[in-house]
Amino acid sequence: MGRLMAIEGRKSAQDAKRGKVFTKLIRELSVAARAGGSDPKANPRLRLAMDRALAVNMGKDVIERAVKKATGELEGVSYEEIRYEGYAPGGIAVIVDCMTDNKVRTVADVRHAFSKCGGNLGTDGSVSFMFKKLGVLSYAPGADEDAVTNAAIEAGADDIVVYPDDASIEVLCAPEVFEEVKSAMQAAGLAPDEAAITLRADNDVAVAGETAQQVVKMIDMLEDLDDVQNVYHNAELGADAYK
Repeated sequence: MGRLMAIEGRKSAQDAKRGKVFTKLIRELSVAARAGGSDPKANPRLRLAMDRALAVNMGKDVIERAVKKATGELEGVSYEEIRYEGYAPGGIAVIVDCMTDNKVRTVADVRHAFSKCGGNLGTDGSVSFMFKKLGVLSYAPGADEDAVTNAAIEAGADDIVVYPDDASIEVLCAPEVFEEVKSAMQAAGLAPDEAAITLRADNDVAVAGETAQQVVKMIDMLEDLDDVQNVYHNAELGADAYK
């Protein structure tokens, strides 16, 4: 009985996590479609959102319904994008991207997470200058380094990073050529495990001990908020941060 309850508890947690992922993706689909139209061929942001949704096994009918609601073919909720910036303990810069139908609720939730964990919510532009927008294609350990490197260079990528701890690989490129690089890598038989346009800090800041644990706590609180899509930071966290 105890083992069965543990399995059921774990399944419930996994289902809840999957539900949050779906919610975030549906909001991204909605905003992308509303901003650039319902044709993924002419709307790169929508095409990327669809690819991410299909990668986590979201049904095509769910995707189509989200797009139709966003473009007015079906009645639905209208979301807007909001970005918050601030600092976590240790002077760690944090950017929080949200999609919401209620700005008052969202800012209250974000401000609470910052203050509860010893951080401070800042003004627009207070930390964003420390980050740059990048296209990132990620390859899990075991990928052929030479093949990925050669194909990435041919595709027009800016950089290839091989992480020594596990030999995973990242291909970095400008957002403007992200779709071209991704398509070229797929055509070469080297489809990435993950691909996204994201923000990366110019320089990371090392934090340790209780400060690092507070940073992790704050990031987790922010990521658990329903209205939060992505959290970016410049913390370099060691193993002790997750104790």
